[in-house]
Amino acid sequence: MSEENPLPLPAVEHRILRRDEVEAKTGFKRAHIYSLMRSGKFPQAIRLGIRAVGWDSLEVEQWIAERRNQRV
Repeated sequence: MSEENPLPLPAVEHRILRRDEVEAKTGFKRAHIYSLMRSGKFPQAIRLGIRAVGWDSLEVEQWIAERRNQRV
């Protein structure tokens, strides 16, 4: 008998996401993302420079996955 091997899950790339990428992934606009951050319901941004911030891609992906699991 042959045993079926499940396909490996694709590796999630760990990187810094800029705001436009976070907006595209979540479907939320800037004001709502910052509102969720203030209330502790969204991952905090990481300061990259004087006028630049980004988000940890793994934290954002985990946040999205948790929201998906709440709907099921």
